[in-house]
Amino acid sequence: MDADKFDAFYTASFGRLVGQVYAMCGNFTEAQDCVQEAFVRAWDHRKQLEAAHAPEAWVRTVAWRLAVSRWRRTRRSLLPPDRAHLPAPPREPGIAHTALVAALKQLPEEQRRAIVLHHLCDLSVDEVARETEAPSGTVKARLSRGRAALAGLLTDDQNEEARHA
Repeated sequence: MDADKFDAFYTASFGRLVGQVYAMCGNFTEAQDCVQEAFVRAWDHRKQLEAAHAPEAWVRTVAWRLAVSRWRRTRRSLLPPDRAHLPAPPREPGIAHTALVAALKQLPEEQRRAIVLHHLCDLSVDEVARETEAPSGTVKARLSRGRAALAGLLTDDQNEEARHA
């Protein structure tokens, strides 16, 4: 279908198609937009339209499908979000975690840093020494003192108090 034939087809059928799609979807502006978009797509498929026995039916079908897609998209946007796609709420820290954090806060900074790097970050004593710029022997002493202090802070009596707080 050449440009002149397509223009004639457009001029002859646009108003009729808008009326038909309007009757199907109930929104005149939406019908105009969908028919216009269908004609844009028809232009890209004009060789197929020329071979088709009912090019108007092709445009009407495309316009109707566009209207349905827009209606579904609009309807979906008005629904509350699907909770399955929302990120999981953050987990609340357990009693043991809360007690450990509270006990770590009571340690001197260098002991706390050595314990965290060694036990929570899985660094070796030598790696902790390099990161903290302290001799390995100092790191070992900090770890030993820090573990002893944590043991005293994390007794069952302390855990019992944390549960009742």
